[in-house]
Amino acid sequence: MVDHPPATLATPQPATSPGATVTLATWNVNSIRARLDSVVRWLQSNPVDLLCLQETKVTDEQFPLEPWENLGYQIYCYGQKSYNGVALVSRSPLTDVSYGFGGVLDPAIVGDLDQQKRLITAQLQGIRVVNVYVPNGSSPDSEKYTYKMSWLATLKTYLETLQQRGEEIHICGDFNVALDDRDIYNPQGKQNHIMATPEERQALQEVLALGLADAFRKFTPDGGHFSWWDYRAGSFARNRGWRIDHHYLSQGLYDRALACKIDAEPRSWPQPSDHTPVVLTLGC
Repeated sequence: MVDHPPATLATPQPATSPGATVTLATWNVNSIRARLDSVVRWLQSNPVDLLCLQETKVTDEQFPLEPWENLGYQIYCYGQKSYNGVALVSRSPLTDVSYGFGGVLDPAIVGDLDQQKRLITAQLQGIRVVNVYVPNGSSPDSEKYTYKMSWLATLKTYLETLQQRGEEIHICGDFNVALDDRDIYNPQGKQNHIMATPEERQALQEVLALGLADAFRKFTPDGGHFSWWDYRAGSFARNRGWRIDHHYLSQGLYDRALACKIDAEPRSWPQPSDHTPVVLTLGC
């Protein structure tokens, strides 16, 4: 595990040789300690270059290290006890690692948003990877919803700052927003449902308006493909899910995207997370 040194965002590294690929996956594991065996099992069969984890629910000091190190991976984590938490699991050393909004933005802009550990970023092969766990928001009439909207607005400012530094951006994670009706098993009446309100969708669209595109939709335009299924009411068996885990890419990376797929298999394993991995392949 790597400590949290002061961030220094440097010039992007050159990409690897032509013809090579880089694979990046995002997965909300809903407690890394509870899901450790499943994540290690998946990684053994899917040795991605970088695995972005959300909702790790563990402090940095208690993050399990040995299983990853045995597989040749390095851990960069930003967590807290019992809630939230994000981590990067990388096959090669990462550079310019930064933790929270405060690693890039002025404290006056960030306010108290970094009290919840929801964002980590690093450079990998010339790519600025931003791993996020967007707040759920609870319900549209709650303080948590207001917090979510503030968090998304600050995310936009954060990404604008990275863009001004000439970064090629890949942002992934659990966005807790179904961007359009194709992303919900039954969208009827969901306009007042958390993760699908017009205000949430508009806030995410404003983030994407910075020049970011949905990698999954490049290859799969139709509906019926989900990354999260509620534990209740046999939702997974009935495929009553939502697509709320995303890979968004700046134009240069979008052009390099070769594949983006949802791997639903881990959701069928014993004691699964309610989310499943989404894997992106980029040409170099």
